[in-house]
Amino acid sequence: MKTAQNVAAGAALTAALVGGGMYLAIAAPDGAATSTTSSASQQKGGHQANGVTEQLLTGDTAARVEAAVRAANPDATVVRVETDAEGAAYEAHIRKADGTKATVKLDASFNITGTEAGKKR
Repeated sequence: MKTAQNVAAGAALTAALVGGGMYLAIAAPDGAATSTTSSASQQKGGHQANGVTEQLLTGDTAARVEAAVRAANPDATVVRVETDAEGAAYEAHIRKADGTKATVKLDASFNITGTEAGKKR
């Protein structure tokens, strides 16, 4: 009788551990065990103006926009990069070294065409 109880208790414990592990594996976000940071440029987007919805930039385009912005603002942090709904081809939201926010506008050739201080988006 004692052996049957021990086997049942062991089986229940094993099932609980397996079930809990599966729950954690399913509930954890992709890459949670290997990465603790995500690209800041992927955190917003979707602003709409003039009938145009801004889209987050990815890949080579995002890298080229970030490189141009960092060259002009070496001490700034690039928060995100996206298409622009207000006339420029691209824009980069940055936080300067002094903590102020700005939006850097770029043309389709990745040339900076202007900087707007204090954008809150």
